[in-house]
Amino acid sequence: MAKPAAASKPRRRKPKEQVRLTGDRIVVQHPDDGERKTRGGLLIPATAATAPKRCVWGEVALVGPDVRTVRTGDRILFLPQAGLEIELDGREFLLLRERDVQAVASPIQDGERQPGQYL
Repeated sequence: MAKPAAASKPRRRKPKEQVRLTGDRIVVQHPDDGERKTRGGLLIPATAATAPKRCVWGEVALVGPDVRTVRTGDRILFLPQAGLEIELDGREFLLLRERDVQAVASPIQDGERQPGQYL
């Protein structure tokens, strides 16, 4: 008589690594893939476009221990050429220093008032 097939054991995966940034480093989700469209709808590939001197908005994914003005979840304005491209969990991000951040837009917390609403 043949032995019953043993149930296959699930393989244990390594736990995901926890990334801790050093110094004043910030990891930002890049807002787009670099391709742009003209007003007429023509696609300009990222390889054909010159490097823009234009700041873009991106969402902060990770923050280093020495960062003072930015929190995870904030949107920041930065020059894309100032950052280094990195890959975390199969997704592409930019690594910036805090000094490369031009402006910060924080989400409004519950109970926090916006200016001009004095009723």
